[in-house]
Amino acid sequence: MADSGRQLSLFDNPAQQPAQPTGSQPASPAPIDQARAPKTKLNSRSSLSSAVEAYRAHIEQSDLSPHTVKSFVYDLHILIEFATPARPIGQIAQRDLKNFLDWLVNGRGVPCNQKSLSRRLTTLKAFFRWLAESKAIDDDPAAPIAHKPVSTPLPDVLSDAQIDQVLAVTHQLRHNAEKPDARPHLLALLLLKTGIKKSECMAITLEHIDLSDPDEPALWIRYPDPRHFHKERKLRLDPKWPRVLEEYKQQYKIANTLFPCTSRNLEYILADVGKQAGLPKQLSFEMLRWTCAVRDRRGGMKEDTLRHKLGLSEITWHDTWPKIEKLAAPAI
Repeated sequence: MADSGRQLSLFDNPAQQPAQPTGSQPASPAPIDQARAPKTKLNSRSSLSSAVEAYRAHIEQSDLSPHTVKSFVYDLHILIEFATPARPIGQIAQRDLKNFLDWLVNGRGVPCNQKSLSRRLTTLKAFFRWLAESKAIDDDPAAPIAHKPVSTPLPDVLSDAQIDQVLAVTHQLRHNAEKPDARPHLLALLLLKTGIKKSECMAITLEHIDLSDPDEPALWIRYPDPRHFHKERKLRLDPKWPRVLEEYKQQYKIANTLFPCTSRNLEYILADVGKQAGLPKQLSFEMLRWTCAVRDRRGGMKEDTLRHKLGLSEITWHDTWPKIEKLAAPAI
Protein backbone atom coordinates (compact mmCIF):
# COMPACT_ATOMS: atom_id res chain seq x y z
CA MET A 1 0.00 0.00 0.00
CA ALA A 2 1.34 3.40 -0.95
CA ASP A 3 2.10 5.53 2.06
CA SER A 4 0.60 9.02 1.78
CA GLY A 5 -0.51 11.48 4.35
CA ARG A 6 -3.75 12.25 2.54
CA GLN A 7 -5.98 9.82 0.71
CA LEU A 8 -6.65 11.05 -2.81
CA SER A 9 -10.26 11.63 -3.82
CA LEU A 10 -12.18 9.47 -6.26
CA PHE A 11 -9.80 9.86 -9.17
CA ASP A 12 -10.20 13.59 -9.12
CA ASN A 13 -8.01 15.37 -11.61
CA PRO A 14 -6.07 18.26 -10.10
CA ALA A 15 -8.09 20.33 -12.56
CA GLN A 16 -11.17 19.39 -10.58
CA GLN A 17 -9.99 21.34 -7.56
CA PRO A 18 -11.26 24.92 -7.86
CA ALA A 19 -8.71 27.66 -7.35
CA GLN A 20 -8.65 28.69 -3.70
CA PRO A 21 -8.86 32.44 -3.09
CA THR A 22 -6.18 34.04 -1.00
CA GLY A 23 -6.12 37.38 0.77
CA SER A 24 -4.66 39.13 -2.28
CA GLN A 25 -6.49 37.18 -4.95
CA PRO A 26 -9.37 38.94 -6.76
CA ALA A 27 -12.85 37.55 -6.44
CA SER A 28 -14.02 34.97 -8.95
CA PRO A 29 -15.44 36.50 -12.15
CA ALA A 30 -19.19 36.80 -12.43
CA PRO A 31 -20.91 33.82 -14.10
CA ILE A 32 -21.16 34.04 -17.86
CA ASP A 33 -24.63 34.82 -19.14
CA GLN A 34 -25.53 31.84 -21.30
CA ALA A 35 -27.99 33.99 -23.26
CA ARG A 36 -25.00 36.00 -24.49
CA ALA A 37 -23.14 32.94 -25.76
CA PRO A 38 -22.10 33.40 -29.39
CA LYS A 39 -24.64 32.16 -31.91
CA THR A 40 -22.22 32.04 -34.84
CA LYS A 41 -19.35 29.69 -35.41
CA LEU A 42 -16.03 30.77 -33.95
CA ASN A 43 -13.20 31.77 -36.25
CA SER A 44 -9.70 33.19 -35.88
CA ARG A 45 -11.09 36.74 -35.55
CA SER A 46 -13.41 35.79 -32.66
CA SER A 47 -12.56 37.43 -29.35
CA LEU A 48 -11.03 35.45 -26.53
CA SER A 49 -14.00 36.25 -24.27
CA SER A 50 -16.52 34.91 -26.80
CA ALA A 51 -14.41 31.77 -27.29
CA VAL A 52 -14.35 31.17 -23.54
CA GLU A 53 -18.13 31.55 -23.40
CA ALA A 54 -18.53 29.03 -26.21
CA TYR A 55 -16.11 26.61 -24.55
CA ARG A 56 -17.98 26.85 -21.27
CA ALA A 57 -21.25 25.97 -23.04
CA HIS A 58 -19.44 23.05 -24.67
CA ILE A 59 -17.93 21.52 -21.52
CA GLU A 60 -21.16 21.95 -19.56
CA GLN A 61 -22.63 19.38 -21.97
CA SER A 62 -19.69 17.00 -21.54
CA ASP A 63 -18.91 14.37 -18.91
CA LEU A 64 -16.83 16.76 -16.83
CA SER A 65 -17.89 17.34 -13.25
CA PRO A 66 -19.31 20.74 -12.23
CA HIS A 67 -16.12 21.30 -10.18
CA THR A 68 -13.97 20.78 -13.29
CA VAL A 69 -16.12 23.11 -15.38
CA LYS A 70 -15.90 25.81 -12.70
CA SER A 71 -12.14 25.37 -12.43
CA PHE A 72 -11.54 25.49 -16.20
CA VAL A 73 -13.64 28.63 -16.63
CA TYR A 74 -11.88 30.29 -13.69
CA ASP A 75 -8.47 29.58 -15.24
CA LEU A 76 -9.58 30.89 -18.63
CA HIS A 77 -10.78 34.12 -17.04
CA ILE A 78 -7.26 34.59 -15.73
CA LEU A 79 -6.06 34.18 -19.33
CA ILE A 80 -8.57 36.89 -20.36
CA GLU A 81 -7.16 39.09 -17.58
CA PHE A 82 -3.70 38.67 -19.09
CA ALA A 83 -4.50 38.82 -22.82
CA THR A 84 -7.55 41.19 -22.70
CA PRO A 85 -11.12 40.12 -23.60
CA ALA A 86 -11.10 41.44 -27.19
CA ARG A 87 -7.88 39.65 -28.24
CA PRO A 88 -8.62 37.59 -31.40
CA ILE A 89 -7.98 33.92 -30.69
CA GLY A 90 -6.11 33.59 -33.98
CA GLN A 91 -3.49 36.04 -32.72
CA ILE A 92 -2.61 34.03 -29.61
CA ALA A 93 0.66 32.21 -30.23
CA GLN A 94 2.80 29.77 -28.29
CA ARG A 95 5.04 32.57 -27.01
CA ASP A 96 1.97 34.35 -25.60
CA LEU A 97 0.98 31.28 -23.62
CA LYS A 98 4.52 30.84 -22.32
CA ASN A 99 4.51 34.50 -21.27
CA PHE A 100 1.17 33.90 -19.56
CA LEU A 101 2.53 30.94 -17.60
CA ASP A 102 5.56 32.98 -16.57
CA TRP A 103 3.27 35.85 -15.52
CA LEU A 104 1.23 33.47 -13.34
CA VAL A 105 4.34 32.62 -11.34
CA ASN A 106 6.34 35.83 -11.42
CA GLY A 107 4.17 38.76 -12.48
CA ARG A 108 0.60 38.40 -11.29
CA GLY A 109 1.29 39.00 -7.63
CA VAL A 110 -0.79 36.04 -6.51
CA PRO A 111 0.83 32.78 -5.29
CA CYS A 112 0.80 30.05 -7.94
CA ASN A 113 2.41 26.78 -6.87
CA GLN A 114 3.42 23.98 -9.23
CA LYS A 115 0.16 22.11 -8.76
CA SER A 116 -1.91 25.18 -9.72
CA LEU A 117 0.40 25.92 -12.65
CA SER A 118 0.07 22.35 -13.91
CA ARG A 119 -3.71 22.54 -13.67
CA ARG A 120 -3.83 25.82 -15.58
CA LEU A 121 -1.64 24.39 -18.32
CA THR A 122 -4.09 21.46 -18.54
CA THR A 123 -6.87 24.03 -19.00
CA LEU A 124 -4.96 25.83 -21.77
CA LYS A 125 -4.25 22.59 -23.60
CA ALA A 126 -7.87 21.45 -23.43
CA PHE A 127 -9.20 24.87 -24.53
CA PHE A 128 -6.89 25.42 -27.50
CA ARG A 129 -7.14 21.79 -28.60
CA TRP A 130 -10.91 22.26 -28.76
CA LEU A 131 -10.50 25.47 -30.76
CA ALA A 132 -8.19 23.72 -33.24
CA GLU A 133 -10.45 20.67 -33.56
CA SER A 134 -13.41 23.04 -34.11
CA LYS A 135 -11.46 24.72 -36.95
CA ALA A 136 -11.72 28.06 -35.18
CA ILE A 137 -7.92 28.37 -35.36
CA ASP A 138 -5.46 26.78 -37.76
CA ASP A 139 -2.89 25.57 -35.24
CA ASP A 140 -2.94 24.70 -31.54
CA PRO A 141 -0.46 27.06 -29.81
CA ALA A 142 -0.60 25.08 -26.55
CA ALA A 143 0.25 21.68 -28.08
CA PRO A 144 4.07 22.14 -28.14
CA ILE A 145 4.25 23.31 -24.51
CA ALA A 146 5.59 20.49 -22.36
CA HIS A 147 3.34 19.40 -19.54
CA LYS A 148 5.49 18.60 -16.52
CA PRO A 149 3.44 16.40 -14.21
CA VAL A 150 3.37 17.38 -10.55
CA SER A 151 4.67 14.69 -8.25
CA THR A 152 1.83 13.61 -5.97
CA PRO A 153 1.66 10.64 -3.61
CA LEU A 154 0.15 7.49 -4.99
CA PRO A 155 -3.22 6.58 -3.51
CA ASP A 156 -3.60 3.81 -0.97
CA VAL A 157 -4.73 0.43 -2.27
CA LEU A 158 -5.29 -2.90 -0.55
CA SER A 159 -3.01 -5.85 -1.06
CA ASP A 160 -4.54 -9.28 -1.71
CA ALA A 161 -3.86 -10.23 1.91
CA GLN A 162 -5.57 -7.07 3.16
CA ILE A 163 -8.58 -7.75 0.95
CA ASP A 164 -8.85 -11.17 2.55
CA GLN A 165 -8.67 -9.53 5.99
CA VAL A 166 -11.45 -7.09 5.12
CA LEU A 167 -13.72 -9.79 3.73
CA ALA A 168 -13.04 -12.02 6.72
CA VAL A 169 -14.34 -9.25 8.99
CA THR A 170 -17.44 -8.56 6.86
CA HIS A 171 -18.12 -12.29 6.59
CA GLN A 172 -17.97 -12.58 10.36
CA LEU A 173 -20.40 -9.67 10.77
CA ARG A 174 -22.70 -11.28 8.24
CA HIS A 175 -22.84 -14.52 10.22
CA ASN A 176 -22.83 -13.03 13.71
CA ALA A 177 -24.85 -15.38 15.92
CA GLU A 178 -26.50 -12.62 17.95
CA LYS A 179 -27.21 -10.00 15.28
CA PRO A 180 -26.19 -10.92 11.72
CA ASP A 181 -25.50 -7.93 9.50
CA ALA A 182 -25.03 -8.47 5.76
CA ARG A 183 -24.60 -4.80 4.90
CA PRO A 184 -20.79 -4.49 5.40
CA HIS A 185 -20.18 -7.60 3.28
CA LEU A 186 -22.60 -6.41 0.59
CA LEU A 187 -20.91 -3.00 0.43
CA ALA A 188 -17.34 -4.34 0.39
CA LEU A 189 -18.07 -6.87 -2.37
CA LEU A 190 -19.88 -4.22 -4.41
CA LEU A 191 -17.06 -1.66 -4.28
CA LEU A 192 -14.25 -4.16 -4.80
CA LYS A 193 -15.96 -5.54 -7.91
CA THR A 194 -17.38 -2.40 -9.53
CA GLY A 195 -15.15 0.45 -8.31
CA ILE A 196 -18.10 2.85 -8.41
CA LYS A 197 -18.02 6.33 -6.92
CA LYS A 198 -19.64 7.09 -3.59
CA SER A 199 -22.30 9.22 -5.28
CA GLU A 200 -23.09 6.41 -7.70
CA CYS A 201 -23.34 3.94 -4.83
CA MET A 202 -25.83 6.12 -2.98
CA ALA A 203 -28.01 6.47 -6.11
CA ILE A 204 -28.52 2.72 -6.64
CA THR A 205 -32.09 1.45 -6.52
CA LEU A 206 -33.26 -2.15 -6.75
CA GLU A 207 -34.40 -1.62 -10.33
CA HIS A 208 -30.79 -0.88 -11.29
CA ILE A 209 -29.77 -4.42 -10.34
CA ASP A 210 -30.07 -7.04 -13.09
CA LEU A 211 -30.32 -10.61 -11.76
CA SER A 212 -31.84 -12.11 -14.91
CA ASP A 213 -28.71 -14.22 -15.50
CA PRO A 214 -27.74 -15.99 -12.23
CA ASP A 215 -24.21 -16.56 -13.53
CA GLU A 216 -23.62 -12.93 -14.47
CA PRO A 217 -25.49 -10.54 -12.16
CA ALA A 218 -25.04 -6.92 -13.16
CA LEU A 219 -25.54 -3.36 -11.99
CA TRP A 220 -26.70 -0.46 -14.13
CA ILE A 221 -25.24 2.93 -13.22
CA ARG A 222 -27.87 5.50 -14.09
CA TYR A 223 -27.84 9.32 -14.17
CA PRO A 224 -31.04 11.39 -14.01
CA ASP A 225 -29.38 14.34 -15.79
CA PRO A 226 -29.59 13.77 -19.60
CA ARG A 227 -26.22 15.49 -19.99
CA HIS A 228 -24.58 12.51 -18.25
CA PHE A 229 -26.33 9.85 -20.29
CA HIS A 230 -23.03 8.79 -21.87
CA LYS A 231 -21.68 7.96 -18.37
CA GLU A 232 -24.30 5.29 -17.84
CA ARG A 233 -22.87 1.80 -17.92
CA LYS A 234 -23.49 -1.83 -17.03
CA LEU A 235 -21.08 -3.43 -14.55
CA ARG A 236 -20.65 -7.04 -13.57
CA LEU A 237 -21.25 -8.07 -9.98
CA ASP A 238 -19.70 -10.88 -7.96
CA PRO A 239 -21.77 -14.06 -8.58
CA LYS A 240 -22.06 -14.47 -4.79
CA TRP A 241 -23.42 -10.95 -4.33
CA PRO A 242 -27.14 -11.64 -5.03
CA ARG A 243 -27.36 -14.09 -2.12
CA VAL A 244 -25.90 -11.47 0.22
CA LEU A 245 -28.35 -8.96 -1.24
CA GLU A 246 -31.33 -11.12 -0.32
CA GLU A 247 -30.12 -11.41 3.28
CA TYR A 248 -29.57 -7.66 3.43
CA LYS A 249 -33.00 -6.85 1.98
CA GLN A 250 -34.68 -8.99 4.62
CA GLN A 251 -32.64 -7.53 7.47
CA TYR A 252 -33.18 -3.88 6.50
CA LYS A 253 -36.59 -4.15 4.80
CA ILE A 254 -35.24 -2.67 1.58
CA ALA A 255 -37.96 -1.70 -0.88
CA ASN A 256 -36.36 0.77 -3.30
CA THR A 257 -33.06 2.54 -2.55
CA LEU A 258 -30.26 0.06 -1.93
CA PHE A 259 -28.69 2.11 0.86
CA PRO A 260 -31.44 4.24 2.50
CA CYS A 261 -28.98 5.99 4.80
CA THR A 262 -26.44 8.76 4.54
CA SER A 263 -23.10 8.32 2.82
CA ARG A 264 -21.48 9.26 6.12
CA ASN A 265 -23.09 6.20 7.67
CA LEU A 266 -21.49 3.94 5.07
CA GLU A 267 -18.14 5.68 5.56
CA TYR A 268 -18.32 4.85 9.27
CA ILE A 269 -19.07 1.21 8.42
CA LEU A 270 -16.02 0.97 6.16
CA ALA A 271 -13.79 2.70 8.70
CA ASP A 272 -14.91 0.29 11.43
CA VAL A 273 -14.31 -2.73 9.19
CA GLY A 274 -10.83 -1.43 8.41
CA LYS A 275 -10.02 -1.10 12.11
CA GLN A 276 -11.22 -4.62 12.84
CA ALA A 277 -9.16 -5.90 9.90
CA GLY A 278 -6.05 -4.22 11.31
CA LEU A 279 -5.44 -1.97 8.30
CA PRO A 280 -2.79 0.74 8.79
CA LYS A 281 -4.94 3.30 6.90
CA GLN A 282 -8.65 4.06 7.11
CA LEU A 283 -10.74 1.95 4.76
CA SER A 284 -12.77 4.20 2.46
CA PHE A 285 -14.70 4.42 -0.78
CA GLU A 286 -11.61 5.91 -2.42
CA MET A 287 -9.34 3.10 -1.30
CA LEU A 288 -11.74 0.42 -2.56
CA ARG A 289 -12.25 2.25 -5.87
CA TRP A 290 -8.52 2.46 -6.52
CA THR A 291 -8.09 -1.14 -5.40
CA CYS A 292 -10.71 -2.29 -7.90
CA ALA A 293 -8.99 -0.37 -10.72
CA VAL A 294 -5.56 -1.79 -9.89
CA ARG A 295 -6.90 -5.36 -9.65
CA ASP A 296 -8.65 -5.00 -13.01
CA ARG A 297 -5.48 -3.70 -14.62
CA ARG A 298 -3.43 -6.53 -13.16
CA GLY A 299 -6.06 -8.88 -14.55
CA GLY A 300 -5.41 -7.57 -18.06
CA MET A 301 -8.27 -5.11 -18.53
CA LYS A 302 -7.53 -2.74 -21.40
CA GLU A 303 -7.18 0.99 -20.84
CA ASP A 304 -10.33 2.10 -22.67
CA THR A 305 -12.41 -0.60 -21.01
CA LEU A 306 -11.18 0.40 -17.56
CA ARG A 307 -11.80 4.09 -18.18
CA HIS A 308 -15.36 3.33 -19.25
CA LYS A 309 -15.91 1.07 -16.25
CA LEU A 310 -14.82 3.82 -13.87
CA GLY A 311 -16.89 6.44 -15.67
CA LEU A 312 -14.01 8.89 -16.14
CA SER A 313 -13.54 11.65 -18.69
CA GLU A 314 -10.48 11.67 -20.94
CA ILE A 315 -9.13 14.74 -19.13
CA THR A 316 -9.36 13.06 -15.72
CA TRP A 317 -7.96 9.84 -17.15
CA HIS A 318 -4.81 11.67 -18.27
CA ASP A 319 -3.68 11.85 -14.64
CA THR A 320 -5.37 8.69 -13.37
CA TRP A 321 -4.01 6.11 -15.80
CA PRO A 322 -0.29 6.55 -14.97
CA LYS A 323 -1.07 6.04 -11.27
CA ILE A 324 -3.00 2.85 -11.99
CA GLU A 325 -0.17 1.58 -14.19
CA LYS A 326 2.41 2.27 -11.52
CA LEU A 327 0.36 0.65 -8.74
CA ALA A 328 -0.43 -2.37 -10.92
CA ALA A 329 3.20 -2.97 -11.91
CA PRO A 330 4.84 -6.03 -10.30
CA ALA A 331 7.02 -5.24 -7.32
CA ILE A 332 10.73 -5.58 -8.08
